[in-house]
Amino acid sequence: MKEKQKYIIPIFVPHLGCPNDCTFCNQKSISGQTKKITKREVKDTIEEYLKSFKEENSYKEVAFFGGSFTGIEMDKQEELLSVAYEYVKDKKIDSIRISTRPDYIDKDRLKLLKKYGVKTIELGVQSTNDYILKRCRRGHTFKDVKNASKLIKRFGFELGHQMMIGLPESTKLDELNTARDLEKLKPKIVRLYPVLVIKNTELEKEYENGEYEPLAVEQAVERCKELYYFFTKRKVTVIRMGLQSTELICSPENEKSEVVAGPYHEAFGQLVEDSIWYDSILEKIKKFNVKVKEIQIEVNPENINNVVGHKKENIQKLKELYDVDVKVKQSEEIKPGKFEIQIIKTYTDFLEE
Repeated sequence: MKEKQKYIIPIFVPHLGCPNDCTFCNQKSISGQTKKITKREVKDTIEEYLKSFKEENSYKEVAFFGGSFTGIEMDKQEELLSVAYEYVKDKKIDSIRISTRPDYIDKDRLKLLKKYGVKTIELGVQSTNDYILKRCRRGHTFKDVKNASKLIKRFGFELGHQMMIGLPESTKLDELNTARDLEKLKPKIVRLYPVLVIKNTELEKEYENGEYEPLAVEQAVERCKELYYFFTKRKVTVIRMGLQSTELICSPENEKSEVVAGPYHEAFGQLVEDSIWYDSILEKIKKFNVKVKEIQIEVNPENINNVVGHKKENIQKLKELYDVDVKVKQSEEIKPGKFEIQIIKTYTDFLEE
């Protein structure tokens, strides 16, 4: 049976409820919004998105992003949630999710979220290293993350975690340790965000003073890939890698961009996925008992770009590093996410020509 198309209706509540400014954060830039959200705007946003959805038999979710939703005054939370909940009751949308800080979770807040049909709660964890959290002025500790995660699961919500790659003084090992710590708390989903240097943040000053060096795109891709492998092997779904591109979150070369530096790429998640496919293809090639010169990869049309890679990077790397020529054939008979390799020519064949 074909999986239902999933549609997200994003509603941003920039900096509402957030008690402090982390060194890396400028919510107005990240969310692309500067004004406070109203009840009317929530309704208008939902209506606008519902009209644009093409598939009728789909899964639709309202997601309150940005800021710290549960840090907003309870009356305001109730006001915003009540609008979305009407659509849940009318079966026009299927679920509601919110994102918030670990130190703004308690029983009263969770009871309110339960009352209005919230299904998923994502916690902005960023790191489980207390030194790094303090260094970034997060204002909470790993203990807050553990307490909040356990309480969320006890109340029957789906738990999500968000972590950041390349925080000040954070190493590859720190990030792997964060992943290990989070996995023990049994989240269902995870988001991975490489740190970007955003205008008008403390991190921008550190960058300009030479106190912070952001990751290169290639470094961020490799780190995210390792974390992706770690989580997926443990049945935790990685639902996003990299910030959503907007008018403000775009290439630093764009004069409107709020990004000063860092591993920004308009298709960052795609780069990580392509690299994962490259690893799988190379692993299969290495299992052949002969040195191959030319291969054909058969793949579902849905995954053609994953095999080829961004700007044909995967094909080029196989040619440059292993002297392997690749032909790609599309086939509906191959399941999405799978591929088959056929040897067209071995190196011996090539030499005998």
